[in-house]
Amino acid sequence: MRVPFSAGFLALILCVAAHAASTTVAAVNMPAWIEHEGRTSPLIPGLALASSDVIRTGNGARVLLKLPEGSQIKLGENAVFRMDNLNDADGTHGPFTAVVDVLKGAFRFTTGLLAKPRQRDVLIHVSTVTAGIRGTDVWGKSDDERDLVCLLEGKIAVSHEGEQGSQTMSEPLSFFVAPKGKAALPIDKVDADRVKNEWSPQTEPQAGQGLAQEKGRWKLTVASADQQADALKWFDTLAQAGYAAHIRPDGAGKFHVRVEGLASKADAVALGARLKAEVNAPEAAVGR
Repeated sequence: MRVPFSAGFLALILCVAAHAASTTVAAVNMPAWIEHEGRTSPLIPGLALASSDVIRTGNGARVLLKLPEGSQIKLGENAVFRMDNLNDADGTHGPFTAVVDVLKGAFRFTTGLLAKPRQRDVLIHVSTVTAGIRGTDVWGKSDDERDLVCLLEGKIAVSHEGEQGSQTMSEPLSFFVAPKGKAALPIDKVDADRVKNEWSPQTEPQAGQGLAQEKGRWKLTVASADQQADALKWFDTLAQAGYAAHIRPDGAGKFHVRVEGLASKADAVALGARLKAEVNAPEAAVGR
């Protein structure tokens, strides 16, 4: 029998919160899901990731992760992403470590100015391409045609599955690409305008398009019901579609199904329009 998303979602929150990991979900443009210990639930801001968690994003989605040593990872739409060997070091007394698998989609790993002196040992696998990260800004993507890593700032070592040795990249805007099923191509340069206008937007959180944050103050009421069972049906419908909701009783016999933590009124309005189109949501009441 299928476990209702409502039960799985609660179990996810309790289990993930029990981990001391401090790689956290800072912002989400839904739909997005997390697979944790065999359960799939909608991704919500504020969750702490544990080793072996898998994040999947849907059409138009974005995810922003904050790492304990100050770096960020951004994910684009239709991505499949996994982190292993996580620790919670902040990089001051020992290195933050992680093995990142970008199985599909676009990502960006960025180290902020304040975080640059921190110690880190991060390996990023973009399908068949591996990049060793210690303090830098990297964009990459895996799709049906190729696996690509582009250095925006810093220094990385890259290698390709099935080929011997690695190459060092230290020149900004240099990129390493491996066509699917073929040998890697020589390191090349990309135009800065292409990075700015075509590649970077694929991983940037989309303000005003349903962006949810841990401290977001806006909410969207998607459905209201007289019976809790009916509210749970809407809760599960939203969760199945990759939207994290809450059920809030109002004390007058009504159960309201809401998406909370939205960053702005514009985000709530945009999400309401999207949910009406995607799941035929009966309401789209915006509030704080």
